[in-house]
Amino acid sequence: MTVELVPITDTDVAAAADFLHANLDDRVPWARVCSTMPWKVNAPNHGFMLQDGQRIVGVHLAFYSERLIAGKPERFCNLGGWCVLPEFRFHSLRLLNELLAQDGYHFTGFSPSEKVLPIHRRFQFRYLDTSAALIPNLPWPSVPGLTRISAAPDVIESRLAGPELELYRDHAQALAARHLVLTRGQDSCYVIYREVRYKSVPVLAVILHVSNPGLFRRAMVPLTRYLLVRRRLMATLAELRIIRHRPPLSFGLNSWPKTYRSSSLEAGQIDYLYSELVCVP
Repeated sequence: MTVELVPITDTDVAAAADFLHANLDDRVPWARVCSTMPWKVNAPNHGFMLQDGQRIVGVHLAFYSERLIAGKPERFCNLGGWCVLPEFRFHSLRLLNELLAQDGYHFTGFSPSEKVLPIHRRFQFRYLDTSAALIPNLPWPSVPGLTRISAAPDVIESRLAGPELELYRDHAQALAARHLVLTRGQDSCYVIYREVRYKSVPVLAVILHVSNPGLFRRAMVPLTRYLLVRRRLMATLAELRIIRHRPPLSFGLNSWPKTYRSSSLEAGQIDYLYSELVCVP
């Protein structure tokens, strides 16, 4: 039969999730990931899929958001999981073409595989600077009471206001996002991170958002101690574009490649929120 390309609608989510569970990664709760965005957005679809008759043979997920950038509303399409059965791989680019043909969106790809990166380059995606610091989480002694760290929702809500509070409420139910608020005196810093696991064991905290890089830098010792003692995470990975400065006693490296395509936005206006990085554990 002719392979048909169709959008993934709400009624298709369960079938698309079953396909990804069987063919891409059976550790991810795809049905929960795909069913509802934790933030409000008028999404045109959940991505696109290929069908051979009634059988799904390929899926490319998409995560949509509407952001206020420099005072102007902007629409984003974050490219998610992409999987096509081997015998139908020559149809793969139809999925990407259909996503990119949607008018009025900025496109991001935050977890492209080595095979996908050349395709993104071919479609004029640009690389983000992912220079990063790898910080060992060690049980350093710190001054008691100087920096308070909390993951309690009521504490976070009480310390945040304005756009940062809106960010928290939009991401509070995101499956992969973890939240902390650091407080020192009257200063506070909202941190969003995700955990990377090895064989089901959490080993790494990957920083996705920091509201106050200055306080984040000053609170590095109690923060990394917290992540080690409370979360059993051995190290923290933070891109310099997020935290601004490389901390002492850290190791310089590059994080996973990330790409974007936009006719008007610059790299500094692209962040990792409202994307699969906060939705896909």
